[in-house]
Amino acid sequence: MNTSSLLRRWLTGLALCAVALHVGAQAWPAKPVTMIVPWPAGGPSDFVARKLQPDMAKSLGQPVVIDNIGGAGGAIGVQKNLNATDGYSVTLGSPLELIVAPLTLAAVKYKADDLKIVAQIVKAPLVLVARKDLPANTADELIALAGRAGAKPLSIGNGGNGSLFHLAAEKLGQLAGVKFTHVPYKGSPPMLADLMGGQVDLAITVWAGSLPTMVAEGKVKAIGLAARAPLAKFPQVAALGAHPKLAGFEFDSWASIAVPRHTPDTVANRINKAVYDALQNPETRSAFEATGNLIVSPTSVADLDRVYRDEIARYQAIAKSINFEPQ
Repeated sequence: MNTSSLLRRWLTGLALCAVALHVGAQAWPAKPVTMIVPWPAGGPSDFVARKLQPDMAKSLGQPVVIDNIGGAGGAIGVQKNLNATDGYSVTLGSPLELIVAPLTLAAVKYKADDLKIVAQIVKAPLVLVARKDLPANTADELIALAGRAGAKPLSIGNGGNGSLFHLAAEKLGQLAGVKFTHVPYKGSPPMLADLMGGQVDLAITVWAGSLPTMVAEGKVKAIGLAARAPLAKFPQVAALGAHPKLAGFEFDSWASIAVPRHTPDTVANRINKAVYDALQNPETRSAFEATGNLIVSPTSVADLDRVYRDEIARYQAIAKSINFEPQ
């Protein structure tokens, strides 16, 4: 056989492999998809996942199985997704696990750009909440209380050392000129339980899920949002970022579906479609909006990647501004 014939056969084989890969990607999903929620059941991320689950499954034509994996600021769940090689695991991710954990936790071995966002679902600001009997209701009162000479530092709960909540708490203390005792938790439910029980003075979490109801019922109180302006639906909750001393205290959490960066575009686009199909359900939209979430309009995978890279740069700058060392 001459060289020309060998070359033709090699090219034909290569083309057939490409076609097979393309067809395989088009057939995705051929089995159930696991959605990893890197926090315990009952928290804001879990709330979003379980609202999306039935309609995503309907769009994909396969069951969507939720797997709650907490710990290490969400990094354990993300790492499990990165270790999966069959292309059937996705992560319900936020800045906490995708960007902040690899930036602030020395034990985390992945990098933020090892993943890509294929669909963004909702956004919500972080909020500073207090035990119901803390003698401070506003930013000014809190700064005065925390800054008393010789006073024991107020304790502030966060979602784990090196988490987004920890980063936000450090930034709050820097801007206010006060020191807090940082208390790490593995998720919002145990942290809020301790806040209601008076075991911790303050906590930073996401203004979503059951939290607005807890505030309305007087179980905890909201000092203010980590935002520049109040939410239209909750105008009574102050925007701490508008306070003269706290300018720049702006943190939000978005819920997105993330996958390993090497995931084929055909699969990424299929997930994107399934998420935005699910968000057409009026009941799902109402449930998200009732808890203060802003629903993200359908956005292409390419545009989301640009948003994601901008967020990586923003949080790198925040960590640098407070001299945050990996934990």
